[in-house]
Amino acid sequence: MTKKRQSPQIDDLGEINQDRARARVAHVLEVETGFRSGSPFWPEPGEPRPQYDPERTTLTQRRRAKVAELRALHPRDAKVLGLGQISFRTLERMAAELDEDGVMGLADGRWTPPLRGHRSIGPATEEAIRAVHAETLHRSKVSMRTKERMIHQYVREEFGAKAEKEIPHYVTLWRVWKEWFGPQGARQRYARSAAAVDAGTSRVVISRPGQVVVLDTTPLPVKVLDDVFGEPISVDLTLALDAFTHSLVAFRLTPGSDSSVEVAMLLRDVMLPLPMRPGWGPEMEWPYPGIPAAVVAEFAGHPVAGRPYFAPETVTSDHGSVYKNHHMVGVARKLGVTVLPARTMRPTDKAACERAFGGIRSLLLEFLLGYSGVDVADRGVDPEGDAIWMLEEMEHLLATWIVRVWQNRELSEYGPAWDPGGRHSPNTLFAMAGARDGIDLEVPEPGLYYELLLPHYVKIHGNRGVKVGGLWYDGPALGAYRSLPSARSGVHRGKWAVHRDPRDCREVFFQDPATNDWHPLRWCGLPQEEDIPAFSDARVREVLREAARVGLKPQDDRELLPVLLDLVATRTPVSAWPSQMTKSQRSERARELARARSAAADRPAQNSDEPRRPPLAATPAELSQRNTKAITIDRRQRREATVATRPMSPPRMGEVLRTQGMFVLPGEGEDNVKPEEQA
Repeated sequence: MTKKRQSPQIDDLGEINQDRARARVAHVLEVETGFRSGSPFWPEPGEPRPQYDPERTTLTQRRRAKVAELRALHPRDAKVLGLGQISFRTLERMAAELDEDGVMGLADGRWTPPLRGHRSIGPATEEAIRAVHAETLHRSKVSMRTKERMIHQYVREEFGAKAEKEIPHYVTLWRVWKEWFGPQGARQRYARSAAAVDAGTSRVVISRPGQVVVLDTTPLPVKVLDDVFGEPISVDLTLALDAFTHSLVAFRLTPGSDSSVEVAMLLRDVMLPLPMRPGWGPEMEWPYPGIPAAVVAEFAGHPVAGRPYFAPETVTSDHGSVYKNHHMVGVARKLGVTVLPARTMRPTDKAACERAFGGIRSLLLEFLLGYSGVDVADRGVDPEGDAIWMLEEMEHLLATWIVRVWQNRELSEYGPAWDPGGRHSPNTLFAMAGARDGIDLEVPEPGLYYELLLPHYVKIHGNRGVKVGGLWYDGPALGAYRSLPSARSGVHRGKWAVHRDPRDCREVFFQDPATNDWHPLRWCGLPQEEDIPAFSDARVREVLREAARVGLKPQDDRELLPVLLDLVATRTPVSAWPSQMTKSQRSERARELARARSAAADRPAQNSDEPRRPPLAATPAELSQRNTKAITIDRRQRREATVATRPMSPPRMGEVLRTQGMFVLPGEGEDNVKPEEQA
């Protein structure tokens, strides 16, 4: 049986074999450099020899000269060096192995053979052990005593009673079983799934930041208040943890279940420097040596907080749908990230992230009012009534705690493997890696936000624009491409790519192929003067289902606006909202606005002079005012569309009485006679 073992070192060789390996190195270095020492600064007498002079010969000529020299040696001398069979190709291979593994790359593997295993385990016993292991994986879990009896049964039936005498003692079988198959302490269903994966070929040695970033999502064990109705809701916490430095490089709080868009923006956050926030002092700025904070701030365009950022190479996650769908596959391909899914029911594959969740809970969340615990049986009397943290306040608290506490906290028993007894924190590990390998200051372009959104391949209608997700969108950016096919070929031949953020469906984004600039396309049902509250793709599907149910077949998306306003927010007064909307409806609406607010925060400005979009309504009163204004504008536009010209307004009441006498009959007297003149 071939054992897994550590790489042999030069100290594992005997004195004679060390001299033989060094002699091989001298021959290879003479071929590569012309000097047996490998450097012209330490030449031996007579070096370089004419046939190995690097200024007069090529590498091919030197290799051929060395082959001729070694073949001319006495067979006994060539056998001592292990170069009895030498060729031009052998010298090429030896040079490559010397560059990769040093002296041990030229050491013969027969000089350090692996251990042959237990001498007491014969072929029959070995076959029996493996057969019993395969059988016990299929059966329910049994003890080692039962496995020993099964080994005896197998040997007796397959090799006879005489071969049974060669089976070693129970203790030896137990040690061999543990050495070959592990301690076997796992549950039987998990042991079967683990046996189906070759763990020896899937291990990753982590040696630098960004090599492996672990993603995971868990319910936040603290009840928070939504930003619309102020009621307690449950949110999900999604973390991105660097496996080398244990740095929390990004996080997201999502009301309800997260989606692939949130995960894509989380990976984008890993690549972006974290800007300083109001209230953060100088102790939270960029602290890493080698690159001053002023240089990083000038490069990023804003003061940078003390949190690492880099381009991830490998991402490890569980098998949730948000990590495995087609959108995430395209995002990973766009970012050049390799997705390495964890094994099913194997939390040890992302144990660092699981420990981070536990650390956040014990160090921070358990101190907060509204903490609900990790189990219903351990929950307090009324965690919903104790909730005082708003969603935005909780996000700011987590960001501040990560930069100021987590990044500077000693790792203790979770320190690096190369210095388990040292004092290290995520910041010191990143500083050490930066001093060793440097820090990449590459910041992605703002257009990466649009590229990570979900693409839709559509045709541009001449008058109506593009149809995405059941709604029509239009804008000035489509002017030169209306009714024209795209130059795209392949599966989406002749179609245009339009990107949509499912958290806010009021706009989609189109990239102009001439300038590569991104332009927003507004939903055709939006009023031109004002905006309406944000709505997600789930709300769009509900609108379309409601329109189909009532038999509405719209020719214009403006006809969908009343249906949308009925579903987004009720038309009743604000004081009647709590009685008209159930708790689940309020939670759903709060989640929709929170997702739209997150989308607005992720979206870059079109240019530096463009004002930012006004904040979304945070209270029912503001939401009702915006709905009322949108309805008023829509009704006025419908009235104006019914007549060709603007009608003349009638005179006010009383104007005729002021210009005409009250006692004059029609047709008698002058029209402009005033009452006082008549008197």
